[in-house]
Amino acid sequence: MLKWEKEGLIFRASDHGVGSWVANSALTPTPMRLNDDTIRVYAGFRDGAGVSRIGYVDVLADAPARIVGISRRPVLDVGRDGCFDDNGVIMGDVVPRPDGIYMFYVGFQLVAKAKFLAFTGLAKSTDGGESFARVSEAPILDRGPGQTTIGAVHSAMFDQGRWKIWFACGDGWEYIGGKPYPQYHIRYVESSDLLELPRLGRECLRPTGSEYRIGRPRVYRIGGKYVMYFTYGTTSGDYLPGMAYSVDGIEWVRKDEDVGISLSPLGWDSRTLCYPALIQHRDSILMFYNGNDMGADGFGLARAKGTLGQS
Repeated sequence: MLKWEKEGLIFRASDHGVGSWVANSALTPTPMRLNDDTIRVYAGFRDGAGVSRIGYVDVLADAPARIVGISRRPVLDVGRDGCFDDNGVIMGDVVPRPDGIYMFYVGFQLVAKAKFLAFTGLAKSTDGGESFARVSEAPILDRGPGQTTIGAVHSAMFDQGRWKIWFACGDGWEYIGGKPYPQYHIRYVESSDLLELPRLGRECLRPTGSEYRIGRPRVYRIGGKYVMYFTYGTTSGDYLPGMAYSVDGIEWVRKDEDVGISLSPLGWDSRTLCYPALIQHRDSILMFYNGNDMGADGFGLARAKGTLGQS
């Protein structure tokens, strides 16, 4: 069990005037090592209308609370009118490969009879992560059985010629106080071809008790096991991280008591704490995460001693 020490809100979106496309939020922060000195954190930045575009914040690897760069324009903008991602894009995962950097992102579309639709797109960078081009204007993970409204990839590994993919899927809504909130759970697929992902995944985790959603799976290898950090929501308003362990990445045992991080008594992460994503630096593991209102303020940092395995 990792023991996390919080280092506070390190990126507040409202403090950085990089354009009207960044009015608030830094959704689902996703770190990637840029070089020996720099960690790049990709995130979804919202404009005044609430539409998210993906940009980045560069932090000093040895002092990750210190910001050393911010994207001046989106690295991935919204999609073409009528496409699945024409009303916003947020981060899923980013995976460096010899031929470029692969970005899995979640695209949002507004429709007449549901709050939104959210499915997964694929983009690729060949300039070191400064910009990304869509591999396809169609989603790589689209509607399927049990995922008529949501199919959102949040963790991807390339292992022995195959892509291993963990994603949130859903097809219903929970009404709380008269407002609809998406229901979803976590599934797994694998394929050698990202443009031919199966639409029907293997079930990993479902909500329990008062929970109605469990998603944003982030999967790592720690101590020879697969370890998943995720976020769950309850009908009473909790929105918190959980953990699960697996030998094969498919069958999971949930142990939320091992998360090792909790709400602060006051401040930006005192009501909700969500979307943790990890990266190794020297003998520490760094966690970037969102707080209240799903990251409306920005993202924070926590640190633990330990070692992540190779992904």
